[in-house]
Amino acid sequence: MQQLSAAQLNEWLSNPSRTQPILLDVREPWEYQIAHLSNAQLMPMHTVPEQMQTLDKQAPVVVICHHGVRSMHIARLLEHHQFTDLYNLSGGINAWAHSVDLDMAVY
Repeated sequence: MQQLSAAQLNEWLSNPSRTQPILLDVREPWEYQIAHLSNAQLMPMHTVPEQMQTLDKQAPVVVICHHGVRSMHIARLLEHHQFTDLYNLSGGINAWAHSVDLDMAVY
């Protein structure tokens, strides 16, 4: 698993020549409703063990939460289950809102 800053993720998502990652948001639905990235797939943390088989183990996966702690735990879980291209969004959606999308709601 690699750490990815909000700026690095923004650069990646803005580059059409680069394979786009699965954006896996592991927050709760109420958090997702407040703020989320376009195309992010909501999979609350507690549901990941039963739903991870729906994800491509070879695809790049960026795991997202509020501040980066829950997402790090899930990235480690996925790594344990042979996912090969994992990234944790350092600082989570909060870092994104404060450094990339200043109009995004914060909580």
